[in-house]
Amino acid sequence: MKDSIIENLKKEIEGFKHEIKAEKMGRVLEVGDGIAKISGISEVGSQEMLLIETSGGEVVGIAFNLEEDLVGAIVLGDSTKVKEGDVVKPTGRVLSMRVGDELIGRVVDPLGNQQDEHGPIFGTKSKELYYPVERVAPSVLDRESVNTPLHTGIKAIDSMIPVGRGQRELIIGDRQIGKTSIAIDTIINQGKDTRYPTPICIYVAIGQKESKVAKIVARLKEQGAMEYTIVVSAPASSPASLWFLAPYSATAIGEYFMHKGKDALIIYDDLSKHAWAYRELSLLLRRPPGREAYPGDIFYVHSRLLERAAKLSREKGGGSLTALPIIETQLGDVSAYIPTNVISITDGQIYLEPELFYQGIRPAVNAGLSVSRVGSAAQTKAMKKVAGKLRLELAQFRELAAFTQFASELDESTRKRIERGRVLIEVLKQPEMDPVSFEKQVVLFYAAIHGHFDTTPPSEVVKKGNDLLDYMETMHNDTVLGVIQSSGEISKEIEEKLKVALEDFFSVSRS
Repeated sequence: MKDSIIENLKKEIEGFKHEIKAEKMGRVLEVGDGIAKISGISEVGSQEMLLIETSGGEVVGIAFNLEEDLVGAIVLGDSTKVKEGDVVKPTGRVLSMRVGDELIGRVVDPLGNQQDEHGPIFGTKSKELYYPVERVAPSVLDRESVNTPLHTGIKAIDSMIPVGRGQRELIIGDRQIGKTSIAIDTIINQGKDTRYPTPICIYVAIGQKESKVAKIVARLKEQGAMEYTIVVSAPASSPASLWFLAPYSATAIGEYFMHKGKDALIIYDDLSKHAWAYRELSLLLRRPPGREAYPGDIFYVHSRLLERAAKLSREKGGGSLTALPIIETQLGDVSAYIPTNVISITDGQIYLEPELFYQGIRPAVNAGLSVSRVGSAAQTKAMKKVAGKLRLELAQFRELAAFTQFASELDESTRKRIERGRVLIEVLKQPEMDPVSFEKQVVLFYAAIHGHFDTTPPSEVVKKGNDLLDYMETMHNDTVLGVIQSSGEISKEIEEKLKVALEDFFSVSRS
């Protein structure tokens, strides 16, 4: 019996292999306010993922500050679980986001965890594909010029401040004057624009109340827009680290679709709160403050994010990522630090003015201060034909309206221009969640700049415009609207048909 036990022990000892495994580990020296100071991992890379072993399980962190003796990390999970002395292990890889078509229609946090009630996002058979949260923007040689419109369905924007696929167009204005509404209406319109492929839309909520995000998701579901939309939410209750991470994670998702040759639209709501979060993290990490207490690299933080939006060349698949960042101003001050930074990075801005909003002009777009640096390159020929004259007449109206405040008598031509300007302002008014297709916009603007609304009282212009569009859809859908929609231009033949249709409608309405 003893011999057999000894034999078994000998066999086990002979088969035993002892391997020495070296593992780099550090320890938490100090933790507080979502920031951990770690020693013992001097070879860790910037933005590298760290696993902090706590009594309540592993918590993820990111190496943010690389100092001589310490590493400053931002804690992405529950920082209250992290205690002094906890073991920290480097992972050897930068923070990445799991991407895939399964994300469409879902609400996720900046780490890719589900925030809705529809079960796991990725099934067991889903392909595991990760995109780094931080990525170098496409080079100039990998891009091509923006030439395809992204119709917002908002008359004032599609006509005078056109947005193209691959563009970065800033939406800027004070709080509570319709910035988010413009962004949500743009998403809703993507599913209704049949001329171009529907882009995958990504809405990033940074520091928003959870009730507001829930309302936005409900509105998108009601309009059928969640079928092509992804919501990335870092709510007000989440730590500043997730506010900071949210736009980068969402951009990684957008890049996945762009690299597949598809179009994607991403809305950052809003980058002012993102800048606040970065300022908070930087001050906690004792980085030297600069203007308005923001760290010196705040411009780079936003530029490296927005430069990732692009229209890729055909050799690279021809996909696009369009960015609509939102910036909140204080009392209309566009000369503040963050607004001027983002204005200089983007390809134009849509400026919403409080005075217009309080006058009842919705959306409150100031066409004089708003600009699209892509311009008419991102417009259909039909829209280009009517929009040029529209902008000119509105500009003349604004100039004359300011001048005539002090004039008692007006000559006939000045009076007519002012009346036409008032009509055009009424034509451009539009309620929320009521996007207008570009062919209907073209018909409406054509009628307005050719004087068909001149005899209509301003208070009745909106109703008359809606009646006109209903009439065109009922009587001339195939002969006029359908042809403009499919061809994207107004030929001489279509223009003649349009003139006859307008004469018929306005002659009946006048009688």
